[in-house]
Amino acid sequence: MRICYASSTKGSQEIDMEHLEGRQSVLAALAARQRRFEVILVNQGAHEEKIQEVLDAALAAGVPVKRVGGRELDAMAHGATHGGVLALVSPKPLTTAAELLKMLEQDQCPLLLLIEGVEDARNLGFTLRSAEALGAKAVLIKKHLWNFDPIEVARPASGAFERLPLLQVEDTELLEQLRSRGIRLLGCVGGARRTIYDMNLAEGVILAIGGEKRGLSGAVRRICDGIVAIPTMPGKASLPMSHAAAVVLAEANRQRLSPKPDG
Repeated sequence: MRICYASSTKGSQEIDMEHLEGRQSVLAALAARQRRFEVILVNQGAHEEKIQEVLDAALAAGVPVKRVGGRELDAMAHGATHGGVLALVSPKPLTTAAELLKMLEQDQCPLLLLIEGVEDARNLGFTLRSAEALGAKAVLIKKHLWNFDPIEVARPASGAFERLPLLQVEDTELLEQLRSRGIRLLGCVGGARRTIYDMNLAEGVILAIGGEKRGLSGAVRRICDGIVAIPTMPGKASLPMSHAAAVVLAEANRQRLSPKPDG
């Protein structure tokens, strides 16, 4: 959707607007303060206790709220899971390489996730949800064109899409910069001799996961500091990307939370 709005400094501007669906997505976006809110639409028949948190957050942020009929919300929404809340907002800005490098200056052992070859928006959303829950500092997405449906990403991400720094990586330059800072790049590839349980994932590391169709590209594999596998049953199907990312991140998180031996 394209909306025109007035600016006191530049006159009328035309910007692309998106909409968020559901209480969790809207609350997360309000808290993250990365988007400009045009308006929040709530079902005029919704029970007050179910939307009160949204109303309070909108008031605190100075965002207008408009009550509309359920049919109007259903017509705008992708499905029937909006829960009576929909917001018209500017797109979420992607984090830049410079912003990430600055963010990591005070982090000695960052945990980063690189995903390559992801094409399904919901799969990406589930991956972001796991990444945030398991301690990833940021998610790097190697993709030439950012063409994901933001609603389909945000809904399964359950707020992680708004809170987690996301970077679009078109080549390996940023990966090389991170490696020069002592952050190892480990590629996850089926059939590798070493497994995730053989590696120290408690230090600064980028865990690289490839999509189901093509896996990790040769360009990424060539600069990896190590190739590891997730142990699976022989002859069985491989894990989907979102599940593979969750397993690898869970092991990294386990190592980071495990008590350190004395001495």
